[in-house]
Amino acid sequence: MIALKFPEMYEILVWKDLFPTFNKISLIAVMAVVISTVIFLLAARQDHNEAPRGVRNLAESIVEFIENGVIMQTMGRDGLGWTPFLLSMFLFIYLCNVPGIIPFLQMPATARMAVPLFLALLVWVIYNATGIKHQGFGGYFKSTLFPPGVPKALYILVTPIEFISAIIVRPFSLAVRLFANMMAGHILLVTFAVLSEALFQAKDKVLIPVGILPMFMLIFLTGFEVLVAFLQAYIFVILTAVYIGGAAHPEH
Repeated sequence: MIALKFPEMYEILVWKDLFPTFNKISLIAVMAVVISTVIFLLAARQDHNEAPRGVRNLAESIVEFIENGVIMQTMGRDGLGWTPFLLSMFLFIYLCNVPGIIPFLQMPATARMAVPLFLALLVWVIYNATGIKHQGFGGYFKSTLFPPGVPKALYILVTPIEFISAIIVRPFSLAVRLFANMMAGHILLVTFAVLSEALFQAKDKVLIPVGILPMFMLIFLTGFEVLVAFLQAYIFVILTAVYIGGAAHPEH
């Protein structure tokens, strides 16, 4: 018999406070802000007349990725003013995702619903405020709830659907998508880690070699989570750009 001792769900989802009201999730979020800030502060110190190198080369690559891979694809040149916001959002989410594979931390901060939900609500406020700013209060909600080209008789069905979709569901879908993907990855890593440990420590020596299988799966999933950490940050940011661009320019 193999004695599997899977951690209680409470231990996976909730961390003890490092000190009152501050736990490891908070620490990861603070580290994400600090690391992002340090990267660009160091990049700004380099001579701009020289070819970019080191940290500055990294910083410029990230900026170019956000501008060319996100903004130009969704908002066009008019959206370049949103680069600082989208850049900050991408770096923060990515650096909150990556600790899921880092020893001792071993959990993404975005696997706690509070973090994705706060980010999603921030996006919700921003794209609605942007729509009201560019179209006026009445114009924004008219274009959102009464899309042009729809027969008037269908508005009785379309308008409630658009209201629920754009005003209510959208921020929660943003939050749940990020939270669910990062939490699922975290639980899979914990599962295969526990299984590998149990097999390697089994009293029956025949079972020890079997532990190689879940160990290889653990290694594969760890590498896969690196990709997921990037993709989830990218998806969150590109959807944010789509929502802001659509609110500012509904005709597009």
